[in-house]
Amino acid sequence: MIDLYTAATPNGHKISIALEELGLDYRVHVLSFDRREQKAPEYLKINPNGRIPAIVDRDNDDFAVFESGAILIYLAEKTGRLLPDDPRQRSVALQWLMFQMGGVGPMQGQANVFYRYFPEKLPAAIERYQNETRRLYEVLDSRLAEVEYLAGDYSIADIATWPWVNLHEWAGVSLQGLVNLQRWHAQVGARPAVQRGSDIPPRENHDLVKTGQSILIR
Repeated sequence: MIDLYTAATPNGHKISIALEELGLDYRVHVLSFDRREQKAPEYLKINPNGRIPAIVDRDNDDFAVFESGAILIYLAEKTGRLLPDDPRQRSVALQWLMFQMGGVGPMQGQANVFYRYFPEKLPAAIERYQNETRRLYEVLDSRLAEVEYLAGDYSIADIATWPWVNLHEWAGVSLQGLVNLQRWHAQVGARPAVQRGSDIPPRENHDLVKTGQSILIR
């Protein structure tokens, strides 16, 4: 059993999508940002950075993992899936995973903040982060002109990147003209596990058992 500490964000959705793809049993603990539950002392023992997501693997001596990229690698290695065994192919998958972790996520995250949430509208900051996010999307588009998925086969690199691209409109960034990225976005988004994982924390129509503040999946 995996305990997943999460919220409805792209980084949180990466892990619920991966868990659904892998068919692992997991229990969801939804953290409230309004109540700053991610900063609670008991949660900081799991993730000292006080962010989501994090997991605790109850089948591995309660081993805790934080940082979404590290969690994806851990789950892939635990199951032997979604990450190639061949060293070169594995490296390619990890390169594109790190491209998301170091580029798409941080830049689009800042675009979200300045476009949607920052109390003062700063056009220069909005333009900077939207333009950089679009540039990174263009890199993805060029890659996807050559391959079906980012690492060739479907992998944790796609799982990490898709939730961010899926929220492009929220950051005010267009996919217009990026035909390869549009194709990939639709193709990944049509996967049943991606659709289920994108609805965690759940809204409705799931076969879930609610226990206190946790939700047991499968």
